[in-house]
Amino acid sequence: MRRFAIPAAVVGVLLMSACGKDSKDGGLPVPAGGDSGTTASSSTPSTQPTETTSAPTAPATTAKPTAPAVQQVIVKAGNFASNPAVQGLVTSYPLYFKALVDRDDTILKQRFPSFFYADVAQGIADAKRNGWVMKPPGSVVVVGAHSTNDGTVAVQTCRSQTTQYWDPKARNWTVVTPKGSPEVIEMVQTGMGWLPYRLATSKGVNCAGVHYPA
Repeated sequence: MRRFAIPAAVVGVLLMSACGKDSKDGGLPVPAGGDSGTTASSSTPSTQPTETTSAPTAPATTAKPTAPAVQQVIVKAGNFASNPAVQGLVTSYPLYFKALVDRDDTILKQRFPSFFYADVAQGIADAKRNGWVMKPPGSVVVVGAHSTNDGTVAVQTCRSQTTQYWDPKARNWTVVTPKGSPEVIEMVQTGMGWLPYRLATSKGVNCAGVHYPA
């Protein structure tokens, strides 16, 4: 077999070229000894896993199912459920109650008419200043609904004792109402539907015989 002699100068150029390639190729795996060395090329793909320098990733974990949120307030419309104004109250009252529980009137300022906000904002401020707390769930029962001369609908409700503030210092309710307390909210029709317009007098509303769902 005839052999071809490679000139010494060409050998030097090839060695320099090989060193330069190793120094710039960061994608090749480096042996544990730190020397890239020389390996014979093969057309057969390797079955060994490729070593990487990246840190091992944590095993995937399955997220635990989120527990359903506790319903803050139950509004029972009863025989008045078909009244559009009452339907608006059922929809909007949870936001109102959340503001009472959180002692934060921001949502009322953003989503409710200014008259209603003015009627309840001071009570929220008093609760925050005095440390009064209200813990859900609360319970509200609609006991009446009638139109007013102002074009609103006065929805008569009874609020359970738990729909009141608790005073930790006095260890008592701020409003002691074992059988619930009356609250009349005038509802007004807006472009966003029926919303609480203002608080009205609760004179004549009797909550003595009301059974609260919670």
